[in-house]
Amino acid sequence: MADKTINELCETLIEKRKKAALGGGAEAIAKQHEKGKMTARERINELLDPNSFMEIDEFVEHRCTNFGLDKTRFLGDGVVTGSGTINGRLVYVFSEDFTVMGGSLGEMHAKKICKIQDLALMNGSPCIGIKDSGGARIQEAVNALSGYGNIFFRNVKASGIIPQISIIAGPCAGGAVYSPALTDFVFMVDKIGIMHITGPAVIKAVTGEEVTSEQIGGAKAHNSVSGCAHFFAKDEAECYAQVRKVLAYLPSNNMEEAPFVDTSDDPSRMDITLREAVPTDANKGYDVRDVINKIVDNGEFCEVQEFWACNIVTGFARIGGRAIGIIANQSRVMAGCLDINASDKASRHIRICDVFNIPIVTFEDVPGYLPGINQEMGGIIRHGAKLLYAYSEATVPKITIVLRKAYGGSYIGMCNKELGADVLFAWPQAQIAVMGAEGAANVIFRKEIAASEDPADTRNKKIEEYKEAFANPYNAASNGYVDKVILPEETRPALYQALMMTESKSEIRPKRKHGVMPS
Repeated sequence: MADKTINELCETLIEKRKKAALGGGAEAIAKQHEKGKMTARERINELLDPNSFMEIDEFVEHRCTNFGLDKTRFLGDGVVTGSGTINGRLVYVFSEDFTVMGGSLGEMHAKKICKIQDLALMNGSPCIGIKDSGGARIQEAVNALSGYGNIFFRNVKASGIIPQISIIAGPCAGGAVYSPALTDFVFMVDKIGIMHITGPAVIKAVTGEEVTSEQIGGAKAHNSVSGCAHFFAKDEAECYAQVRKVLAYLPSNNMEEAPFVDTSDDPSRMDITLREAVPTDANKGYDVRDVINKIVDNGEFCEVQEFWACNIVTGFARIGGRAIGIIANQSRVMAGCLDINASDKASRHIRICDVFNIPIVTFEDVPGYLPGINQEMGGIIRHGAKLLYAYSEATVPKITIVLRKAYGGSYIGMCNKELGADVLFAWPQAQIAVMGAEGAANVIFRKEIAASEDPADTRNKKIEEYKEAFANPYNAASNGYVDKVILPEETRPALYQALMMTESKSEIRPKRKHGVMPS
């Protein structure tokens, strides 16, 4: 047979590319669309900058011959991998293809993902995984399990070095869920994203409970009940826009600073309406996001885990174009008390900010830890300790603003000077004390109250006496625990100045392998 011409060889390559691009075929693609789901390649194109994707390993095939699998082969083996850019910055991405054997993971499928993880780590760029898979490929047995193990190992190896993001845009079950759990942020798409260890059939067989996949593994369940997800999207387009938004606040790796963005919002801008944003009555609630929005650049706040542990607010914003991480007590939910979930939520966000060199700004208005048997027996001691650990461990600039209440151990837990706050501001209505005036008066003056002719009147006078002495920021300021008492409207320029003052912060800690965080 005569040698083929270059044109014939190129046509062969073009045909192979077309075949690879079809994944499981036109019929399977149609079924994917009928479910309201994009294909693997459509997802990548929606996520990345236009025409920036470069695919690798598009012709990889599985090597399994068990159970007739040698007669079923698809180019790419059920996952599309490569690199591209988001907002002009390099990222690596893999997108599981449900049209190919249900996106099941086998030996070569896993090797493609591992190659992307390795490239992302070596090149110091974010790694994004789009999950849509039926789980381990049963025909490949232990080879599939080995593949998952290799992926998990790389998730941990890259943790704290490059941002890792998981997008749940289809089923993700069994051992497969542990890779998303090991990444920094989990995004879930409503109605199509499912994530659970055991499905409804197994649960019914073992416990007798009847549930649906949506109830135990849907986007709403994991964003509002379990806390296993960080972002909820009503559809795929919104999800990919969310990913692009979050990455804009993160550096490409732990050796870089977060991107600076010229927001054209004057850092010295003041907002007199902040005086009315936080009631001076300590028993009245308000939405702390209103405070945050008035202070940050252009009122743009990217909230993380918006629907879980709502008594604390976490997220990203900018001051003078510089990225900051925010932790804030939410007064209108459980009075802003700290509890198990809030401690877990905040401590994790603190650690993410710390590893990616993002200054931490804390808006404090906390009456204490949530009391109750469920909290105590659920381990509030060890969970609450995570917050102390995370703040103390963090070496990025830490700035705390006491808006109103700061009582007892929770005052410490929200990053006071002793936990490493570089700068601590307080508003005029700030109350920094062991406890609220009512409780303190009952303890300190109980004998005087009991012995008086009018206990109620005496109690009220003692409450006012305690408030006069301690229900203000000046006692703490006189001892150096508050660096500066500021007017509410001065918060933005003061915060900007504090960020500039701590911009070159460098802190050396004793050498160690790693600390032991409370469980």
